[in-house]
Amino acid sequence: SGILPLDRYAIAGVIWYQGESNAHNVEAHETLFELLVDSWRRHWNSPDMPFNFVQLSSINRPSWPHFRDSQRRLADRIPYVGMAVSSDVGDSLDVHPKNKRPVGERLAAISLHDTYAKRVEYSGPVFSKAYMKGKRLVVEFTHSKGLRTSDGGTVRTFEVAGKDKIFHQVPAVIENGKVIIDVESIPHYIRYAWQPFTRANLVNSSGFPASTFCEKL
Repeated sequence: SGILPLDRYAIAGVIWYQGESNAHNVEAHETLFELLVDSWRRHWNSPDMPFNFVQLSSINRPSWPHFRDSQRRLADRIPYVGMAVSSDVGDSLDVHPKNKRPVGERLAAISLHDTYAKRVEYSGPVFSKAYMKGKRLVVEFTHSKGLRTSDGGTVRTFEVAGKDKIFHQVPAVIENGKVIIDVESIPHYIRYAWQPFTRANLVNSSGFPASTFCEKL
């Protein structure tokens, strides 16, 4: 009912700020979000209409890491969809964090790059692959130019697990644009920023943060 009156207007794209009321139901959101994007594109007869959204930020609610990771996968799966990470500007107590300027700047960067063909960085580091090199786990990212921590401190919130999926935090360092983790045994899973309110601090030279992720190795 809110969108239908706009159907005769030309549209360049969509900016979607995801609400949190369904964060407890990841599977339903995965289906509904794809339906939403598809229905709006059909409504405007624009199958490649840009649809850029804001990933949920951080707050002390247990389902949020799962939801953020699901959003990351949706952004990778659905064509012409971009995701702005906002977990670093969340508020542990306020579901509506006040620091919106970085969110707007990140959405603008996605639009400038994807829609207006500007040569700008538009994403934080994105998990690419991880592999063992000796007794060290090497984690590679795309959009990793100038990989660093946002506060100049040590890399935080990387965790690994064996087949039992029991995760434990591990120290990590940045070397030559990669994250290096010393491990006692070969891990089967790796995750990052897997806290409802996270203090994860991995960014690239543009200051864009890496997303929450969990991957099987």
